[in-house]
Amino acid sequence: MALLRRRGTGSDSGGAALLPPVASGAGLLSCQVVDPMGHPMGGAEITVSDMATGQTRVKATSDPYGTFLTTLPPGNYTVTITADSLHPYRGTVEIAEGLQSPIGQVHLAPSPQAELPPPGTWLFDPPHTAIRFIAKHVGMANVHGRFERFEGSIRVADRMEDSQVEVHIEAASIATGNKTRDSHLRSEDFLDVARYPYVHFASDRFVHRGGSKWTLQGHLTMHGISRSVGLETTYLGLTTGGYGDELRCAALAKAELHREDYTLNWRKMLARGIAVVGPTIQLELDIQAMFASHDTPTPPE
Repeated sequence: MALLRRRGTGSDSGGAALLPPVASGAGLLSCQVVDPMGHPMGGAEITVSDMATGQTRVKATSDPYGTFLTTLPPGNYTVTITADSLHPYRGTVEIAEGLQSPIGQVHLAPSPQAELPPPGTWLFDPPHTAIRFIAKHVGMANVHGRFERFEGSIRVADRMEDSQVEVHIEAASIATGNKTRDSHLRSEDFLDVARYPYVHFASDRFVHRGGSKWTLQGHLTMHGISRSVGLETTYLGLTTGGYGDELRCAALAKAELHREDYTLNWRKMLARGIAVVGPTIQLELDIQAMFASHDTPTPPE
């Protein structure tokens, strides 16, 4: 448990640093996050939860000096600190009224590296893969959708950076849970699936960003137009099973698309009084792929 320290009064002849004023009935929680080399680490994600209720009380990030400071009601709390490619910290602390509870310096250690998939061809497993998107409904809440028919493959090279990914999506399989909206999205004002039946992504290169983070740089072709896109990807590791003893790997990839890059005409739809989706779309590929061999199982329909 962290040591409790009374707030400075400003009259400490020892030169102790003054703490910010604390509201009546509250206490302070502070810490400094450092990386494996002991350097201050900004941008670490910090979550403080009430141990009695499980409710998240604070969700924030450390400042550029690795420092975090917050005010909380008295009680017992769980503190979780996470950062990309580093092992998370989880601890508990007691907050008392009018006191500072410093956790002190939190050293985040490197996470164990997940084993990379062996070289060869890996085939998407559609029942365990999802291609989703989130778009802002014009003037309203988000629209969540997905593509229901697709196929994809990963060719893992001896050097991971030389690997390739290809994804082939049936544009008409778009689904948002609203038949009228889905018909509009399939129309010539948007995907125009009659003329452009497929959405296609092919990677050019893999760029390692550290730990389990990769960027898959490539080209996305949609509505007859091809644009460069970077899929920010988290590799989730290897496992076996699903249908039998097949070897499979998993990853989560995300990208932000701008519809005007593909001349998807939202202004025309607004002029007709149809509010569909806003100008940006968050794309997410939640992938499981099976190693291709003579006994690779066939996914069920």
